[in-house]
Amino acid sequence: MVNPKIAPSMLSSDFANLASEAERMIRCGADWLHMDIMVSHFVPNLTIGAPVIESLRKHTNAYLDCHLMVTNPLDYVEPLGKAGASGFTFHVEVAKDNWSKLVRQIKSRGMTPGVSLKPGTPIEEVFPLVEGENPVELVLVMTVEPGFGGQKFMPEMMDKVRALRKKYPSLNIEVDGGLGPSTIDMAASAGANCIVAGSSVFGAPDPGHVISLMRKSVEDAQKVS
Repeated sequence: MVNPKIAPSMLSSDFANLASEAERMIRCGADWLHMDIMVSHFVPNLTIGAPVIESLRKHTNAYLDCHLMVTNPLDYVEPLGKAGASGFTFHVEVAKDNWSKLVRQIKSRGMTPGVSLKPGTPIEEVFPLVEGENPVELVLVMTVEPGFGGQKFMPEMMDKVRALRKKYPSLNIEVDGGLGPSTIDMAASAGANCIVAGSSVFGAPDPGHVISLMRKSVEDAQKVS
């Protein structure tokens, strides 16, 4: 059994008050803070980089779960490690030739390596990264196209989650995109234990209630399985 990890996506927070928003999420029961690092080469949007992670780290001890939507993840390992990132999740679509070196570098900087895949990428492409000599410790299944928050959850991605959970019972499996009270049960029952949620948490009158609801869904699903 793998522990539930609820990770509000800071992409949906008030960037002018990032430190206080982070503190608020932790008070509301968040386990991780999900940080989307995007560059417009890989997705049609631009967000934060290592300087913001470094600034935020000065104000929180929280686990900073960094998801890199970039074409050259190796270039970000040293800056993010120095900045205080906790997790470093790269995309399988851009790291096919040097993933073993990349994972070694991530671990050497004290970060937890993870791999993500877009909705159109077959789940089989991440298997070698989970089973390799230097395995990743998390797989992030995108349940929307990466690039923007607030998109609609893609339930057909749950087949990927089910395949991962069946093959790797102790793996941290994360889902990101369109997660909230109406979709959490689908993700949890498929086997996801790390839940990224943005607008459904930050836009809620009571974010703590939404976080608690999602955690309970994961816990209940694990009891059934």
